[in-house]
Amino acid sequence: MASPPPAPMRPPPNYIPNPNQNPNLSGSFQNLQISGQVGAPPPATTTSGPISRPGPPPAALSRSSFPSNGAPVGPPNGPPSMIRAPLAQSFRGPTPGSPPPNQSFNAPPGRPTSASYMANQNLNPVSQPLQTVPAAAQPNPLIGLPTPQPNSMIGTTASQPFASRSLVSAPQRQVASPFPGSLNQNPMGSMGSRPLPGLPGSQPYSGPPAPASQPVRGSTQSFPGQPFMGQPSVGQPPMGLQPMGQPSMAPPFMGPPPMGAPAGSAAASFGAHAWQSQQRPGGMSGVIPPVRMGPAAMGQQPMTPPHAGAVMGYSPHAGAQVGTPSKIDPNQIPRPVPSSSSQAYFETRQGTVVNPPPPATSDFVVRDTGNCSPRLMRCTLNQIPCNGDILTQSCMPLALMVQPFALPHPLEEPIQLVDFGEIGPVRCIRCKAYINPFMRFIDQGRRFVCNLCGFGNDTPRDYICNLGPDTRRRDADERPELCRGTVEFVATKEFMVREPMPAVYFFVVDVSMNAVGTGAAAAACSAISQAISDIPEGPRTMVGIATFDSTIHFYNLKRSQQQPVMLIVPDVEDVYTPLQTDLIVPLGECREALEQLLESIPSMYQTNKIAESAFGAAIKAGFLALKPTGGKLLVFQSVLPSVGIGSLSSREAEGRINVSAADKEPHKLLQPADKTLKTMAMEFAEYQVCVDVFLTTQTYVDIASICVVPRTTGGQIYYYYPFSAVADPAKLYNDLRWNLSRPQGFEAVMRVRCGQGLQVQEYSGNFCKRVPTDIDLPAMDSDKTIMVTFKHDDKFQEGAECGFQCAVLYTTVHGQRRIRVINLSLPCTTVLGNLFRSADLDSQFSCFLKQAANGIPTAPLTQVREQIVSHCINILGSYRKFCASISSSGQLILPEALKLLPLYTLALIKSVGLRNDGRLDDRSYWASHAASISTSLAVPLVYPRLIPIHDLTSKEEEDSILPPVVALSSEHLSDEGVFLLENGEDALIYVGGMVNPEILHKLFGSPSLEGVPSQLVLQQFDNDLSKKLNEVVNEIRRQRCSYLRLRLCKKGEPSGMLFHSYMVEDKSPGSLSYVEFLVHDSLLIGFANRFYYRKQHNTTDMIESDQKQILEEAKAKAEFYKFKCNNKEELDEFRQSEKELLYELKRAKTRAKLYQRLTELLDAELQLLLDEDEPRRHAPVAGVVEEAFGNRDEITCGPETGHPTAVCIRCRDEEACVMMLPCNHLCLCLACKMETDRCPDCCVTKSGWFWLDVSEYYAFFCFSLFSGQVSGY
Repeated sequence: MASPPPAPMRPPPNYIPNPNQNPNLSGSFQNLQISGQVGAPPPATTTSGPISRPGPPPAALSRSSFPSNGAPVGPPNGPPSMIRAPLAQSFRGPTPGSPPPNQSFNAPPGRPTSASYMANQNLNPVSQPLQTVPAAAQPNPLIGLPTPQPNSMIGTTASQPFASRSLVSAPQRQVASPFPGSLNQNPMGSMGSRPLPGLPGSQPYSGPPAPASQPVRGSTQSFPGQPFMGQPSVGQPPMGLQPMGQPSMAPPFMGPPPMGAPAGSAAASFGAHAWQSQQRPGGMSGVIPPVRMGPAAMGQQPMTPPHAGAVMGYSPHAGAQVGTPSKIDPNQIPRPVPSSSSQAYFETRQGTVVNPPPPATSDFVVRDTGNCSPRLMRCTLNQIPCNGDILTQSCMPLALMVQPFALPHPLEEPIQLVDFGEIGPVRCIRCKAYINPFMRFIDQGRRFVCNLCGFGNDTPRDYICNLGPDTRRRDADERPELCRGTVEFVATKEFMVREPMPAVYFFVVDVSMNAVGTGAAAAACSAISQAISDIPEGPRTMVGIATFDSTIHFYNLKRSQQQPVMLIVPDVEDVYTPLQTDLIVPLGECREALEQLLESIPSMYQTNKIAESAFGAAIKAGFLALKPTGGKLLVFQSVLPSVGIGSLSSREAEGRINVSAADKEPHKLLQPADKTLKTMAMEFAEYQVCVDVFLTTQTYVDIASICVVPRTTGGQIYYYYPFSAVADPAKLYNDLRWNLSRPQGFEAVMRVRCGQGLQVQEYSGNFCKRVPTDIDLPAMDSDKTIMVTFKHDDKFQEGAECGFQCAVLYTTVHGQRRIRVINLSLPCTTVLGNLFRSADLDSQFSCFLKQAANGIPTAPLTQVREQIVSHCINILGSYRKFCASISSSGQLILPEALKLLPLYTLALIKSVGLRNDGRLDDRSYWASHAASISTSLAVPLVYPRLIPIHDLTSKEEEDSILPPVVALSSEHLSDEGVFLLENGEDALIYVGGMVNPEILHKLFGSPSLEGVPSQLVLQQFDNDLSKKLNEVVNEIRRQRCSYLRLRLCKKGEPSGMLFHSYMVEDKSPGSLSYVEFLVHDSLLIGFANRFYYRKQHNTTDMIESDQKQILEEAKAKAEFYKFKCNNKEELDEFRQSEKELLYELKRAKTRAKLYQRLTELLDAELQLLLDEDEPRRHAPVAGVVEEAFGNRDEITCGPETGHPTAVCIRCRDEEACVMMLPCNHLCLCLACKMETDRCPDCCVTKSGWFWLDVSEYYAFFCFSLFSGQVSGY
């Protein structure tokens, strides 16, 4: 049970209450009257039931659990209005029947379990073999995946300390040596037992002192999926939660463990759990088991490792694995964890201790206690590395996700407004940072030290206050700027170059033949007519309108006119405005005339036969009308711009030809066709004109060229393809209404400052940048996020804190000039493990997503995908290299905080923007949308939410409207089911082939889908299932702040294939399944570590060391045998051994020379193999391999059994269990770790990647196992 919200603080002395407060914005979204002719939005009764807010604005809807008299709220730009915060993907908590703490069990094969998947709660490093299925089920094409024992101990709890646990997953098979002694062993030692120079030693890394929980005022609740500093035992429910029907078996949780609390502190000793005293290296989580072929592949049962019980939790989606080629149980691999349905309360700081933020996709209420809300600004790392070397070693990005106008939760207190009068806010005179809670006052309050630059400033005389015993100002808790992470200051005259601009909206509507014929023009006019009622109306709110085809049509809306007068501008090359005034008039004076005009426009152009569109000229004309004041230009476009300024030609056919011909530069078609629109956009931004474009099209419109205008001016692209006059007008209306009514600011300037030791490297998002330090935003709204990356230019001291401050100077919709200041202070660390423990998965993946979106127009898709995977591999490889104590190359070790990174990376490379089969416009829109998407919506965009809706009534629960979600795998789909998939943009309803007609009738009003259109308008029928479905859809729309177009997908049709393309965990043509991707990651990480080791050491020194060691061992054995030799038989034995020793030494010297040759080839060959898509024969490598091991004539195959035997050409084992390629050219025993996927002789391959150990001296090529079937195993 969540604690009640903390009592709001009393207003400070300088707090200015907003006279325009509106505690409930939902009045603007109630009682929609959507009516009109064909092409207009459908009646409200045909949408999802009686929707009070059917789209983006439903953020104002409050759930029944919220008190009607919540915290005081204000308008969108004063203190922000109480608008329901958009919730991202959420999951349900533990269900009845889940195991009690410290207990888990194996899911019975073939039947799903209902227990909660608690893997994310495991911060401690354990070696975790995954749940497996019997090897006899079917042949396994993946090399090296272990088979299980019938009675696996997976799910039990290992209670011994980490240092005492065995981390070896399976016994290593010893290679039979024809030579005496240890000459057949690697002279350098075992990679698994002997630490190599430059790699972690055998002593387990202890990490920082184990923190513990401390009492939290207000009962701050923990968040499932969030990596705190401690970790409960395996199988224990999330902190603060207890499985229903089970008694508590652990001490009560007293709050989240504070980040960086010392082990011996009071916080560590109070309420500490037993698991907190067993902190492990770097917050290491589970280990994906070995991928090498162990003894099980030879018909033997593998030994159960001692740590087999310390495994990752089980998934609530556990089910029988049907037809999977892998021996890894998909139900045991990391997946998003269901979150608690109850709201949690989060305090940003507890004194000097920084609390890590909850997941961005969870439902939480923030109490600002010094640091800002994570909705406004969150960092990819919640501990800052003290120097650049540590950050480089981690391979993780250091960036801020800044969303200055993010929607607050309805229960959160509003941002407070502070007025310093004519003197303005107190600032540091050196770096110009604004006063904040982290500035330290000294000399009895007469001076203060800036937390960013360290400069000492004199306190203004009127602002001096005595200090208390704790060296804080006595009035600190009464001044918002000294106790809150986010405040707003009233801007003084020095922040204005002109009077604050009014709120001006200019609408431009396409009325060409295509727009009128498809109903797009009528839908746009209807949406504008209804949405203007939601514009925050004031005495300075102004509007205007124009239409266009091959010419521009302005309209005089002045009240003195009896009806609007049309003014035509025929010149679309040199555009001008026919009137300097009367084109934009106050909304209160022209509302009736505007509504009359909008109603008549569709009939005025009903017979229009002009197919050309002068889009560039139209936005230029709108800009000229807005140039004196600035404002928002909202453009409705339906066809490709074909005449006038910025006209374009279709590049879609060229794109298809280039892609089919494997053109190396098709990405250039995703760049603007020319610089005309970019130049215009820069001019728009200079005069504070923001452009939003609504593309209601059924054809190609070259979004790559058009989107540069909204991206440069702080606007947005809305894309409706293919536009439907039946289903899309409702979404168009809701998108427009939310665009006009959401919290936003005009003519904004933003700057991010950081502490000494860091500097801003780059800004990324929708803005215009003229100077290096600031970005210009003609408009900034609650849905936009700016990414700011940093780099080190100096060092921090251990234990210090690094401050970040974002300042946004903007004008509210009511014409007030304000400065919103957002502060965040994070601790610094020199411990690499702390970085991984404090990593923020949502922010890091959002960084991945935005970097991919920015890379799509500049590089081939193959290269973009490889960079994403390489980034993921580098991060996980760095953790394995520097933080993990387990060194087995066959195990994938994941940090707890980033355990879902491989899954989200796989989902990203399978997304619409990075798939090869996507349309140019779809890819361009995806990239434009991802560039400014919020952190809470980044994951759902690529890893959507999948909900079964055929049994909603049977799973109804009191706490949540949404039912539990299932994993994105076809194994969880059934022919008898109906499923809803949503990604924050669109919603797909998938209907199986054998659904009960009664269910179809309840959901769609028809026992069959014959007459149900694919572009669905959801209706509400008089039955429980239909009502519940409408509730679910409306709740999703409220959470996402988007109307979500519904599309019906039927099995066996192209729409069904579209739905299956979102099953990212399945194997698809040209890409891996989730299980295969984990195997692929494991092999690549192992290679990265070994390649790193080889690069760190001198090759010649290694060769000389190897030769010297072999000679010394040979001499020692010879002397020993001479001393022991007393008769002829022993002498003969010695001589034979000596010959073998000399033969082996000769081979070693030969291989040492080959090692040098391979080293010279390695870098170039490796890069070629990484870059190319199609395998090719590498003659130099093949020649070296043949010289080292002989040719195929030496291979002798044994009987054709399940595991054929042959003579291994490496160790000459005559009874070796070998692996062969289909060509039978290469025959190497598994014990030699010769896992290969490509024949060096004939280049027969299934992927082009292979492992190849050239000798026991670690001269090797490492190429991973991708996919496909290899015969002969």
